Amino acid sequence: MRQRKPHHRGVTILPNGKNNNINLNAPQGVMENRKMEDKRIIEINGVKLEVDLRNAKRIDEFKVGDNVKVLAKEHSNFEIHPGVIIDFVEFKNLPTIQIAVFKNSYFGVILEFINFNSKTEGIEITQCSKHELKLEKTKVIDKLNMEIEKKETELLEIKNKKDYLLKHFEKYFN
Repeated sequence: MRQRKPHHRGVTILPNGKNNNINLNAPQGVMENRKMEDKRIIEINGVKLEVDLRNAKRIDEFKVGDNVKVLAKEHSNFEIHPGVIIDFVEFKNLPTIQIAVFKNSYFGVILEFINFNSKTEGIEITQCSKHELKLEKTKVIDKLNMEIEKKETELLEIKNKKDYLLKHFEKYFN
């Protein structure tokens, strides 16, 4: 029976002469750095795990009410808007996340609903971090109430114009 060859730079040479695809001529730190680039240590509920990033998949967890950032292509630019997940629609062939997106513009607050699924193009979503500005119900309701008041004022002005027209110029329309 053959004995194992001695260690070389911390690598054991196997009896069959193979070295598990490790380049013994490479500087010692290069091999370790390459390994660390492909792996990351994460902690979940106090348990440390080493994840191989070559095979890892990104999985996000969302729930109704989560604040999200929505990256949307608008014209030739990409804009980031705050949003809130409002529903998960479990269609058999195309599960969809419904998101309320709030856009501030020169004309006021625009509330838009986006249906996000595997066929959605030009839109990405990601979770907001804890330190980022989050949408709060009271702030959103206040903005929407301001928008309602503005529209009600516009409606009243149009009704007043109509009444004035009918009162003073009706004889010209007969």
